[in-house]
Amino acid sequence: MIYAGSPRKVPLVSPPLVLAAAVAVGCAGHAPGPSAPIDRAGLCRRIDAALTHARDSRRLDAAVQGAWQIVHGILAFGPEFPLDARGGETTALEHLLGGGRATGWKLRPGSVGVVAEVDPGSTMGQGHPDQWLGYLSQCGVARGATAAGGGIPLDTPLEAGGRRSTVADLLKQAQHDIRPGQEATWTLMALSAWLPPDAAWTAGDGERWTTERVVAMEAEADVPSAACGGAHRLYGLATAVAAHRRATGGEPTGAWADAAAVIEHHLERARRFQQADGSFAVRPFERPGTSPDVFARLSATGHVFEVLALALDDERLDEPWVTRAADRLVTLLEDTADVDVECGALYHAAHGLALYRVRVCREP
Repeated sequence: MIYAGSPRKVPLVSPPLVLAAAVAVGCAGHAPGPSAPIDRAGLCRRIDAALTHARDSRRLDAAVQGAWQIVHGILAFGPEFPLDARGGETTALEHLLGGGRATGWKLRPGSVGVVAEVDPGSTMGQGHPDQWLGYLSQCGVARGATAAGGGIPLDTPLEAGGRRSTVADLLKQAQHDIRPGQEATWTLMALSAWLPPDAAWTAGDGERWTTERVVAMEAEADVPSAACGGAHRLYGLATAVAAHRRATGGEPTGAWADAAAVIEHHLERARRFQQADGSFAVRPFERPGTSPDVFARLSATGHVFEVLALALDDERLDEPWVTRAADRLVTLLEDTADVDVECGALYHAAHGLALYRVRVCREP
């Protein structure tokens, strides 16, 4: 993965992903007991400082970082996320959607819309179906748009293969290309952000699809074996449940109720396996266990916290175990402030803290 630089401009490198190899299995993992209360106002100030540092001091450059890193920055910080490109500063969103160059950003006209090419195993390009689309659907959610679903407008222009299109063309192609059994985590994020829960369409192979069918497919899929230990799958399901609640004004039913049960089951496991310092186990939904690698702890804790910040209601988000997790996540960012940090770990942590800040610190 390509790292986000520290303010000291440490040279950027591409080390192998170490999370899976760095697990120390069998370490004491349990829901921590009572501890000294955490000063909420102080925690909120530290969150502000950590987010400011991640956004403004760890600058990305389109000539160095790839689309994978840049899109994650957009997820965390929204449409105004800055990017160095063409010898000056622009916004990352404007650069990518306007046809700017970035390694791994591969859009082309498709049969009914715009295709974002998948490049499995890449550290620069789209690693999963509809990953760009899913994260664009969440762009700006952490800036207070949770009540409305978030996401940039579907009519936002984009350039693909020299042709002017819109984000809606990415969504149209995703609906056309969906197939039974595929990984639809990011597709579901987009469907939930931009379409009503009762949306229905016909895919390119002639099969009839509904948003509820996609929810059911993701809810039935295995969580721990999915990307990043299953955190992204849970986040996608959480966007669907939240959208259903907004649309109906009530508790989830049908496939959305099944999704809510899957989320609850796995978040309870994460709570049970939470480490005594407030961090989450490096295999958070499978078993207790920590790692001597601070970046592995940052990645696991940030990914789980991002789900918590979206999925839990206000009362549960105020529970001590969640506050301890927020405190530990900020501490991990503070402890790594002067070194390069892998972009996925950094920006998912920042996105989770930004969501939490809006809901708990009551800041825009």
